[in-house]
Amino acid sequence: MIVLAVDGGNSKTDLALVASDGRVLSLVRGPLSSPHHLGVDGSVEVLERLFGEAVREAGIESANGAPVAAVARLCMAGVDFPAEEEVLQERIAKLGWAEATSVANDTFAVLRAGTESGWGVAIVCGAGINCVGVAPDGRQVRFAALGELSGDWGGGYDVGMAAVSAAARSEDRRGPKTSLEHAVPAHFGLSRPQELAEAIHTGTIERRRVLELPPIVFAEAERDEVAAAIVERIAAEIVDLARAALTRLELQRDRVEVALAGGLIRSMDGRVLDRILEELRAVAPRVELRPTASPPVIGAALYGLDQIGADATAHDRVREELAGG
Repeated sequence: MIVLAVDGGNSKTDLALVASDGRVLSLVRGPLSSPHHLGVDGSVEVLERLFGEAVREAGIESANGAPVAAVARLCMAGVDFPAEEEVLQERIAKLGWAEATSVANDTFAVLRAGTESGWGVAIVCGAGINCVGVAPDGRQVRFAALGELSGDWGGGYDVGMAAVSAAARSEDRRGPKTSLEHAVPAHFGLSRPQELAEAIHTGTIERRRVLELPPIVFAEAERDEVAAAIVERIAAEIVDLARAALTRLELQRDRVEVALAGGLIRSMDGRVLDRILEELRAVAPRVELRPTASPPVIGAALYGLDQIGADATAHDRVREELAGG
């Protein structure tokens, strides 16, 4: 039996074909496939191309159009509501790639890849921020992750815009002086925040490029109070999300893993992570924080192996092979 595993993100897509013993038969990478950015048709087009590449790379031939995989598990950014999952799932299922197809938000892949138990809480801080919680009995807590519309703050875009704003307010003296006043425009080859504001306003610099700024914020936070306050706000948002998931699932007394993933998490130093852990343990004393750099496609593959009843050896093997891929 073969598992088709997909991590479809806002910046890239990983698609893998995995044997029932955990061997990776093929792993291909392509551009973003989030339906939020591309629409369902655009998302399916990207996935079709990658699936064809993966099948050829694995040397698999489908007899009489039979499904290549027993199970397909797609963990996708941009499917934030069950109705969105169902629409994409129906489209993929009709393509006949697998005997059984399921689609879930990409945060579930982080949860499965970043925890030993397969349940707990997962928070992703990438371009945006999202969280999912799953109890041992299968109960779930999800968040809409629609930015300001659903009360979110804390992704790379938010941090980048906070840095641009702080730099501008430092320059015109509406806000406190900060080293971001010089560091932020300098990143774009400019000398003043006002020049950067004009360049973004006129489209000379794409607004989305503020996603490049979080590493600068983290670096300046070591010596600048304004940058440090931005980092502290990120930590507070992570705590708020995890606290809400833990309490809504009534997991305060359990030994529960909280997986953290995404570019912002990788930029955090140990002191910030220690603060997050301390605050969470005030709510759930047995919490274990698990920052993870494991590729989320591992989580999708593990879900698929779970579904076909693969053993622990297969799970260990796919973790090792996909982590190295």
